[in-house]
Amino acid sequence: MKEYKSLPRKIKAVQFTNENKNQVFNELTGNYCADFENNKPIIKVKTMHGEIAVVRIGDWIVEDIEKGTYYPVKDSFFKKNYEEIEK
Repeated sequence: MKEYKSLPRKIKAVQFTNENKNQVFNELTGNYCADFENNKPIIKVKTMHGEIAVVRIGDWIVEDIEKGTYYPVKDSFFKKNYEEIEK
């Protein structure tokens, strides 16, 4: 086996929270829909592979800029692997 490292790249992302759920839903473009799971809001997004992924409260929604699709990332993983770029 060979060793690999992930290349640093810029991403666009937003955390889906109870406070911003309506704003997040209104700002998304493409294939997605709002729904509920166990009486909690969720967003279903279509990934670049054509699969439906569920974004739950606390998850991050990452935009695949090249494909115009999204994918969810759990908060703990996001905080370990991404840091905000200061402007």
